[in-house]
Amino acid sequence: MSDARFEDGVEQPLRLIARDDRDLQIISALLQDAVLTGADMRFDRAQRRFSLLLNRFRWEDRDRAAASGRRFERVRCVLDFADVGGVQHQGLTRDSDTVLSLLALAYEPESAPEETAEASEGEPAGPGRVLLTFAGDGALSLTVECLEVELRDVTRPYLAPSGKAPQHSG
Repeated sequence: MSDARFEDGVEQPLRLIARDDRDLQIISALLQDAVLTGADMRFDRAQRRFSLLLNRFRWEDRDRAAASGRRFERVRCVLDFADVGGVQHQGLTRDSDTVLSLLALAYEPESAPEETAEASEGEPAGPGRVLLTFAGDGALSLTVECLEVELRDVTRPYLAPSGKAPQHSG
């Protein structure tokens, strides 16, 4: 069965690039409750790239799906970080059987925010750390030369196994 939403060009796979903290916050919101295993993480030291293969909930489609009575969807995506000098982890394993749930991404500049000059339009923010927080107190810290992150969908959407949107207690 084909998906007309992709055939008629109305909806395209998501592709976002973050070069500053505001852009990273948007990507973080779209990745809330994305899941992966430890085997879905890769650090290529030679290329200075860190990548994650995630199954993300399609937050951008939640309201339309609810209004039309469609079941909620997920999609496989790649989150790719450029100019990564090092990766540190806490409470995470490379185990392919353990499912990790991503909660948030954050950027911490190397210098205090008041000392950091605003990046020019389109220019990446300077050196710092990108923090990835996972459910269960797991965390990754990426040391980056500049903030350059790409999120791109790599499959068509598929029905979320539960058919429901993730729920959060407040």
